[in-house]
Amino acid sequence: EVQLMESGGGLVQPGGSLRLTCATSGFVFRDHGLNWFREPPGKALEWVSTIFSDGGTMYANSVKGRFTVSRDNAKNTVYLDMFDLKPEDSAVYSCNGAGARGQGTQVTVSA
Repeated sequence: EVQLMESGGGLVQPGGSLRLTCATSGFVFRDHGLNWFREPPGKALEWVSTIFSDGGTMYANSVKGRFTVSRDNAKNTVYLDMFDLKPEDSAVYSCNGAGARGQGTQVTVSA
């Protein structure tokens, strides 16, 4: 069974940083790309970032230059490092891959 579990969310002040973690199991991690999505309160789900099996990355324009996605194939884990956070980054962040999606972790950016 494919499982993805996010952690690392929380409350942070504007300009602060957080690291989100997506721990996975149930599939050959190194062979799959993984995605981060977010769902702001009252808004639609939006794509944030992708990391491919070869380590290549893509970012939404809204986070480019502030967020960094990475992967550790030995730990079957993907990370999303978020810097210079803004109130509009507040959302439930979830990871998606191998046909499954985690339940998400809440990020709130507020003074």
